[in-house]
Amino acid sequence: MERLNSRLYLQNCYIMKENERLRKKAQLLNHENQALLSELKQKLTKSSASPNPNSIPDLNLSPAANKTPNANK
Repeated sequence: MERLNSRLYLQNCYIMKENERLRKKAQLLNHENQALLSELKQKLTKSSASPNPNSIPDLNLSPAANKTPNANK
């Protein structure tokens, strides 16, 4: 019974650690998503204020799009 309890305790510790890692990764991705959304809105606002309404902004030129965090890969 004690051995089973110890095994379950270790599994629980592992699950909690993995949960914390995934929570941090989700926060990081959410932050990156918010930054990219803000940048997209700014680019769309700038493009709508430009004299040529048919021009489409090149969102691939964004410096923030190239900043992919190297978190726990």
